[in-house]
Amino acid sequence: MTCQEPAMSVSAIPHPSASDRLEAALARIADPERQGAMVFTDVYADEARAAAAASDRRAAAGRPLGPLDGRIVSVKALFDVAGDTTAAGSAILRGQPAARRDARAVARLRAAGAVIVGRTHMTEFAFSAVGINPHYGNPGNPRDRSRVPGGSSSGAVISVVDGMAELAVGSDTGGSLRIPAALSGAVGFKPTSGRLSAEGAFPLSRSLDVVGPVAATVADAALLDSILGDGDPAALGPLPVAGQSFLVPRGRLFDGVEPAVATAFEGALDRLRAAGARIVEGSIDAELDALADLDRIGVFTAIELAATLAELGITALDGIDPKTRARIEAGGRTPAADYVRMQRRRADLIRLMDERMARHPVLLLPTVPLTAPAIADVLEDAAFHRVNLLLLRNPRIANLFDVPAISLPVPTAGLPVGLMAMGRRGSDRSLLGIAAGLEAALAA
Repeated sequence: MTCQEPAMSVSAIPHPSASDRLEAALARIADPERQGAMVFTDVYADEARAAAAASDRRAAAGRPLGPLDGRIVSVKALFDVAGDTTAAGSAILRGQPAARRDARAVARLRAAGAVIVGRTHMTEFAFSAVGINPHYGNPGNPRDRSRVPGGSSSGAVISVVDGMAELAVGSDTGGSLRIPAALSGAVGFKPTSGRLSAEGAFPLSRSLDVVGPVAATVADAALLDSILGDGDPAALGPLPVAGQSFLVPRGRLFDGVEPAVATAFEGALDRLRAAGARIVEGSIDAELDALADLDRIGVFTAIELAATLAELGITALDGIDPKTRARIEAGGRTPAADYVRMQRRRADLIRLMDERMARHPVLLLPTVPLTAPAIADVLEDAAFHRVNLLLLRNPRIANLFDVPAISLPVPTAGLPVGLMAMGRRGSDRSLLGIAAGLEAALAA
């Protein structure tokens, strides 16, 4: 299968009712070839059937709750669902108390009439971009099951591409929505921090975590973003790319890009030029140098995850994947003074990048510099860490600079490749409209 083929979605199956579309999704989850038992940590078949039937009754009465009513949605396994324990991909959290209420994102989905089919696979604590998890298994990339799906929102993306859900809700701390979207051929959107509530989601990094959508199209991602953000659920029209200027930040973010990724990305730029877009070549290496200075002080994710586990009373880390444990232990040793210095330095970097993007408010670059590697090739520690760093390199800058970013699949004859569009801080809805225009131009 290639990413020239559209992402598979139950919405493409011609069933008229939410109940029929749900049954199609549940059948795909149960299909062993699609690895649904690993893609989902929890399947809420009975609850979903009741929600779908209620949606069908509202539709028959002409009183739907809105455009999300009856849509089949999966949620990442770090979101609280009332009555269930939130393990967040880890074995050591299985003994934590069950959630007393739904996460805010889950509550918004229910209020909008969404049919929540289940919770999806993720890497442990969302602390890896590769998509493998020794506690819950390693579901394969839906385009090639022998390859990694990317993470940490691996199950979210697989559920959409494989038709087990129409949309998915995940989280993004350093690319966790956009990386699997790029490797598996879907749309993943990271909002500006604070727009969408993360209440009731297990935190990897309270400084960097954001909640966001995965979908087969930008329109569906924009719909889910509006519902989660209490915005206008009206359809967001594409902004034509003709006459628009886009900055391509050549330099460090293009180092080591695989030939297949480079070819697909440059082909995408050619399509955009043909559609009337103005592609400007430039660099943000000066801003990346400042970011590297911050990285030398410490790592937000490791420091803040260590603090969260300590707050939960978890001091024995023996049950954690050694690849993850070493980073948590390093974070726990970071002095408080360094952490305060990191927060101040990051605030300066956010202002610096906002000023830089005033001249060119949309940047285009490869989401990740490689296509999905084979699962067998990343099981050894050194290979895992090398691939993990490569996958994080480009998308993580959007989290640290606190700007919205979206990954779109680009035309290619081989494994999926993602194009990432980054917008100016707070320009989320505008960026989604621009992304819809990019999507249309790339499909032309």
